[in-house]
Amino acid sequence: MIVGYATITLRLYSPGSLKEKRHIIKSLISRIRNNFNVSVAEIDLNDKWQLAEIGVATLSNDKKIVDSQINSVIGLIENDTRVEIVNVTVNTI
Repeated sequence: MIVGYATITLRLYSPGSLKEKRHIIKSLISRIRNNFNVSVAEIDLNDKWQLAEIGVATLSNDKKIVDSQINSVIGLIENDTRVEIVNVTVNTI
């Protein structure tokens, strides 16, 4: 079994408050969950209204599938105009 996970740091430009940030992040997480069979959650930078860090995890018996799913999630985030990816760390076990 291959486990793949990524931590993705995001910069948000439009929110003026934590409430607006939460709305954007919850919407993004819902889109990821609806489109891909992965686990995703906000994992850090909860009190910063212009930054967020989300974690994505998936598993399969094939490394190519794991890599493809994580890359697809990153692609979806890159196409979202509300956020900018600052850093991505991808690992497989």
